[in-house]
Amino acid sequence: MAAAAAAAVPLRVCHQEIVKFDLEIKAAVQDIRDCPGPLSALTELNAAVKEKFRHLRGRIQELEQMAKEQDKESEKQALLREVENHKKQMLSNQAAWRKANLACKIAIDNSEKDQLLQGRDVLRQRKTTKESLAESASNITESLMGISRMMSQQVQQSEETVQTLANSSRTILEANEEFKSMSGTIQLGRKLITKYNRRELTDKLLIFLALALFLATVLYILKKRLFPFL
Repeated sequence: MAAAAAAAVPLRVCHQEIVKFDLEIKAAVQDIRDCPGPLSALTELNAAVKEKFRHLRGRIQELEQMAKEQDKESEKQALLREVENHKKQMLSNQAAWRKANLACKIAIDNSEKDQLLQGRDVLRQRKTTKESLAESASNITESLMGISRMMSQQVQQSEETVQTLANSSRTILEANEEFKSMSGTIQLGRKLITKYNRRELTDKLLIFLALALFLATVLYILKKRLFPFL
């Protein structure tokens, strides 16, 4: 019985890790599908997914080995079916991984093409006349002024954020002090409860002894009256 309980622990841990890695792989595949680029970012994501697949494959192999070591044939077959399901799920994740990579690479290629086209448009815009250059300079000046106003607003928001953080820090400190006070009260309550439990145990013991003494007395009286010759 103890051996069965000991074997159930690694089995449960193995199941939990397989489920964990499966969910992590699904999330990582979604990250690859949503990756805007560049290729270096995609490479990092793929490296992480490869590592998770390696861990998942190892846990599935461990589960398969545990299944083969089971004494009961029914448990063995049940675990082997579960192993096959995990393998199929892993193959499905690998297929989704390949599709996500293909979609991401296509999106990155399209993005790079758009950037090249935008670069060509910029080159054509540089061939404008002096009047268009003057107009562009005016637009740039207005944009810089807008950026300056935006930066001023950001500075003001940063100051307000700092003030908010300072207020939050004070609130946290006050809450911490209150928590310390509550901790002292809780500890005192715990001591009182412990003392009450001990007192309750003592009272129960005394009641039991009194009841035993009472029963002994009754038995003694009955014995003397019913069997005086004993």
